[in-house]
Amino acid sequence: MLGLLLCLSLLAVAPAQAAAADPKERVVITGPVLVDKGETSGDVVVIDGDVLVRGTVDGDLVVINGEVTLRGTVKGDVIAGKDKVILGGNGRIDGDLRYGDKKPEGATPDKVKGDVERFDLESIAAPAGAGVVLLLWLAVTVSMFLLGLVVLLLFPRAADAVAQASIGKSLLVGLAVLILLPLLAILALVTIIGIPLGLVLLLTFVVLLAIAYVSAAWVLGRRILKPPKARILAFLVGLVLLRLLALIPFVGGLIGLLAVLLGLGALALAAGRSRKA
Repeated sequence: MLGLLLCLSLLAVAPAQAAAADPKERVVITGPVLVDKGETSGDVVVIDGDVLVRGTVDGDLVVINGEVTLRGTVKGDVIAGKDKVILGGNGRIDGDLRYGDKKPEGATPDKVKGDVERFDLESIAAPAGAGVVLLLWLAVTVSMFLLGLVVLLLFPRAADAVAQASIGKSLLVGLAVLILLPLLAILALVTIIGIPLGLVLLLTFVVLLAIAYVSAAWVLGRRILKPPKARILAFLVGLVLLRLLALIPFVGGLIGLLAVLLGLGALALAAGRSRKA
């Protein structure tokens, strides 16, 4: 069973259909699977597709989404997610039968030697999904902290200029930058001569969004911890505030957008002031 779970974890980077190390094992992303009469297969893992077993599966059978029809023998466990398991007259399961959605047909004690149990897909998927979201949130938070740290250490005076920007004015200017910069990049891509400029603008824009986010954290942090408090501490306070707000469903996305607008506007206003100076 541990080997099957490992196979499932590798499917995200597998091709449309891949074979395991053992040539008898079958791992299929999408499409039907047939183990015909007289044929013996190793473990069978299917993400999306119906499975018909007339021969023998010398291992476990795992189907995430698809109907499973057994007219032969599975010597290991059978795990079915979103569809039904049907055991015909000659269908046999030497191990356990676990299903997630529809109740199996023909799963009598003489055909299933192990236990027949239902598992809740949502109760399994929810913690896994929450864990992925939490890891992603943590990765973004650490990345933003490191980026902001580099900016503050390399450009302290520029950071101080950004912190002086008005929040209301920065939001309006940031909205203009968010609209105009991609538009200029698209217009540049229309002409052959402007293609390199357009590509540079688009790549720069992605980096600029990240810098805008950490700039917003810096502006907010400086509003909370005013000079002569340490820059890094003020930035950390602002970043923690934004990242905690990002955890709120729906609201977090809106806060993130406002932070990007604030950062873009603050950067543009600071650049304008330095140009005048």
